[in-house]
Amino acid sequence: MSLTTLTDKVVVITGAGSGIGRALALRSARAGALLALSDWDRDGLAETVALAEQAGAAKVRQDVVDVSDRAAVATWAAGVVEELGRVNLVVNNAGVSATGDFSDLTYDDLDWIVGINFWGVVHGSKEFLPHLVASGDGALVNISSLFGLVSVPGQSAYNATKYAVRGLTEAIREEMLVNRHPVTVTCVHPGGIRTGISRHGRKAAGLDAARIDALFEKKLARMSPDRAAEIILDGALAGKPRVLVGLDAHLIHQFGRIAGARYQDVVARLAARTR
Repeated sequence: MSLTTLTDKVVVITGAGSGIGRALALRSARAGALLALSDWDRDGLAETVALAEQAGAAKVRQDVVDVSDRAAVATWAAGVVEELGRVNLVVNNAGVSATGDFSDLTYDDLDWIVGINFWGVVHGSKEFLPHLVASGDGALVNISSLFGLVSVPGQSAYNATKYAVRGLTEAIREEMLVNRHPVTVTCVHPGGIRTGISRHGRKAAGLDAARIDALFEKKLARMSPDRAAEIILDGALAGKPRVLVGLDAHLIHQFGRIAGARYQDVVARLAARTR
């Protein structure tokens, strides 16, 4: 069996305190799901919970969780199953950004982004996957990025984590197929979505943070989180292996496929003009 509805299903979402995570929670609530939400931001999470309850969620469990903390995610997963009895859909959505040339990023920056963007997805997938299998109609959704399909200068660490999420997710999907487990696996590649990921991310020393945030929010982030959430949930319920979110994601992905490795030369030339 595969997941085809969210009505009376248990939906787990990380990074639910804002942005795409919040939008996923509200859409799932309106669809009749029971929610298990986590975020590191207690206030943002509480606001999402209140909105989800207003939207008609049958039940909402909230946990303040640092997804980079393996023990914390394990404890959270066990608590969710103990309270709600099952897990049908998991969306590993929590993510952060670190902007700057690789030579300018610190090891602390690298540890931080890898811990959340990659290990957070590993932890969420590892701890919840057995419960998805046991549900009989499970769906695992991991959020990569357009930058998990093509690379850009100034985003080396972000690129690395999002490519890693893609590789992990596609391999898990293959394993579910090989073992005939009732779990669909979807890797999501959003383009520019109007979230606070740039504003709340880290920047290497010497960069103009305000300029970087303004460029992202005014020029690149075209799609609303709600529309992104709609596309993601539709893709998950259809069991799609890959979901591209946004016209920019589709166009740049196709450009990368057509140009091959030479797309890097084009991107480098364009980036040089903005410095």
